[in-house]
Amino acid sequence: MANRILIVDDAAFMRMMIKDILSKNGYEVVGEASDGAQAIEKYKELKPDLVTMDITMPEMDGIAALKEIKKADGTAKVIMCSAMGQQAMVIDAIQAGAKDFIVKPFQADRVVEAIKKTLG
Repeated sequence: MANRILIVDDAAFMRMMIKDILSKNGYEVVGEASDGAQAIEKYKELKPDLVTMDITMPEMDGIAALKEIKKADGTAKVIMCSAMGQQAMVIDAIQAGAKDFIVKPFQADRVVEAIKKTLG
C-alpha cells in the first residue's frame, strides 16, 4: 500500500510541485491544505502517514500547526518546507517535533530522500 501524504502550503503552485514529485515516486497524496488550521483539520480527518508542512503561511503558521498535530498525535510524522534563510524557524520546527525539512525550490531527489528517511 502506498504511503498516504498530506501536503500543506499556502501556494497552490508549491502544492502542485510536491504532489507531482510524490505521485511520480509512488506516494499517494490524500489531501491538501493551504494554512495551518486547515492542516490540523485534515490531519485528524485523513490520518496520513506523513505531512509536508510549509513554515510560513497566513492564519496559522506551520510551526503552530505542527505543535497542534503533535498534541493530537504524538507519533505524527511531519517534514517542514522552508524557503532559504529561515534557519531559525527550521530549528524551532525540529524542536517542536518535525522529523526533517526540505528547502524551496524543491529538488525531487531531496524530497524523496527526506520522505523515505522519515517513513523508515
